[in-house]
Amino acid sequence: MNSRTASCCCGQLHITVHGEPLGVGICHCLACQQRTGSVFAALAAFAGPYEVSGAATEFVRTGDHGSRFRFRFCPLCGSTVFHTEEGRDESSVSVAVGAFADPGFPSPQDSVYDCRRHSWVQLPAGIAVSAKDPP
Repeated sequence: MNSRTASCCCGQLHITVHGEPLGVGICHCLACQQRTGSVFAALAAFAGPYEVSGAATEFVRTGDHGSRFRFRFCPLCGSTVFHTEEGRDESSVSVAVGAFADPGFPSPQDSVYDCRRHSWVQLPAGIAVSAKDPP
């Protein structure tokens, strides 16, 4: 089975996932823009199991539909590496695509919160677009 490891900028926090992504998407919501310091977040979802090594600090944010997302980031360098959604399949995980440091990573299939997308951001051809986050 194919494995991938993502890590923070300083290398202290790692997550290893197995298999192909369940999906790859980008989010243009204002919370993701603030969290990443960029104009969107790129995330890849994976089924468990997964392994984490290193220390993580957590931040819980409630989304528009009431879902609670638990973000894990490195307490040393501040890089967000992965998050889970409380109340959903707790064995699945979403990993920041940039944390894999792999330019060959699969491209996104979905783009959410297009209503917040910066006008200069061009999406890949054929990507599914939602004005907000589908429930």
